[in-house]
Amino acid sequence: MKRFINLSKKYLVFASLLAFIACSKVAVTGREQLNLVSDAEVLSMSYTQYNEFLKTSKISTDKKNTQLVKKVGNNISKAVNEYLAQEKLSDLVKDYNWEFNLVESEEVNAWCMPGGKVVFYTGILPYTKDEIGMAVVMGHEIAHAIAKHGQERMSQQLLQQVGAVAVAVAVKDESPEAQAAWMAAYGIGSQIGVMLPYSRLHESEADHLGLIFMAMAGYNPEAAIEFWTRMSESGGAKPPEILSTHPSDEKRIADLKKLLPKAMEYYKKGN
Repeated sequence: MKRFINLSKKYLVFASLLAFIACSKVAVTGREQLNLVSDAEVLSMSYTQYNEFLKTSKISTDKKNTQLVKKVGNNISKAVNEYLAQEKLSDLVKDYNWEFNLVESEEVNAWCMPGGKVVFYTGILPYTKDEIGMAVVMGHEIAHAIAKHGQERMSQQLLQQVGAVAVAVAVKDESPEAQAAWMAAYGIGSQIGVMLPYSRLHESEADHLGLIFMAMAGYNPEAAIEFWTRMSESGGAKPPEILSTHPSDEKRIADLKKLLPKAMEYYKKGN
């Protein structure tokens, strides 16, 4: 046990040093984040995976909504690029290659990969309803890319793996049962104590940035409250927040209401 504690301390020192060295800041919010992977590596993987996804998916033939997805995506990405240029942060997106596609699927979802590769599923259209509802989702998804949540997630997973190795080394002389128990405890603890909270943080941060980004593009951010209210009423059992990758519906809507005044400032500037 003493050796386990000593190794754990060494791991914490190493992890803290690594996190300090590889620290960057999220645009707009200023939150410090961990980034252990290069943009070049992540973007290359992202573009490859996105193209493979499109090859194996059914692209929507709904011309009206396909054009709307592209229109809203272009509007918001353009506004974000202009904002970053004004703040001398254009390097954040200098290698981005924005692309927006609508895919046939009943899944109520949309996502944006690093580098600005966006997909909307047709299953989310009944909830977005119109252009401004689509802007709520588009702003949120683009925010994930701008905040480099994908890179941060990969970095956290790397540290999680380093931690697993440290635990395995520390208990290698224990019985197989004890080793299994320690590894299970580490897995559960790191997931509930680190990975899931950061996932919820990313979602909340994307809500925050998305609200501002849609406002910059000329879309009234008040529509976000209506959209997320519709989503909260969509039904289905949901896990407790502590076990979820997303904030609870109540917390999400309450947080958005608090952020609205600031987002409205950006909206009024452009109108």
